[in-house]
Amino acid sequence: MEEAAKTNSPAVPEKAPIRVAAICGSLRKGSCNRGLIRAAIEISKESIGGMIIEYIDISPLPLLNTDLEVNGTFPPEVEAFRDKIRQADSVLFASPDYNYSVTAPLKNAIDWGSRPPNVWADKAAALVGAAGGTGGALQQYHVRQIGVFLNLHFVNKPEFFLRRPSAPPQKCDEDGNLIDGEVRERLKEVLLSLYAFTLRLQGKSK
Repeated sequence: MEEAAKTNSPAVPEKAPIRVAAICGSLRKGSCNRGLIRAAIEISKESIGGMIIEYIDISPLPLLNTDLEVNGTFPPEVEAFRDKIRQADSVLFASPDYNYSVTAPLKNAIDWGSRPPNVWADKAAALVGAAGGTGGALQQYHVRQIGVFLNLHFVNKPEFFLRRPSAPPQKCDEDGNLIDGEVRERLKEVLLSLYAFTLRLQGKSK
């Protein structure tokens, strides 16, 4: 008796997780913006399958000086930073605004990444921010302008501005950790939007 021919369905490859480089525009350890990144990492692990967020420390970067570029190479700290951005599928910026604009550390990091070859090009990006006044809105619009030249593609909605109140209840604790559940949900919506937008840019969306 002949055995029935067995047909094996081809295995459907699983989508590789998207890798997100998270950058904080404030170097202060207790910054609420650092707390937003920590919360984003927690959210991605808990409830967004297929997204890996890595915090990239920009504090070791020297001030931009093209004299530091030798024979097409960069200082080790800059090379390491550029490699992290190059390997990422998308970028999450979390920053306050300083004097109505982009913070000096963030602008310095953006400029180092833009040196030829530009490592920001063709990546998806999202912006979140915590600050007094406008909640970081002004610097976000300036980063969007910079992104036009860098060929960064930003998620437009939802926008995320966290205005830090001068009196209780606070949104972040003294160490910068996000402690507001409603804000956490808003942050999750930004991450979901970034995830979907990244896949769409890569041509991997359903």
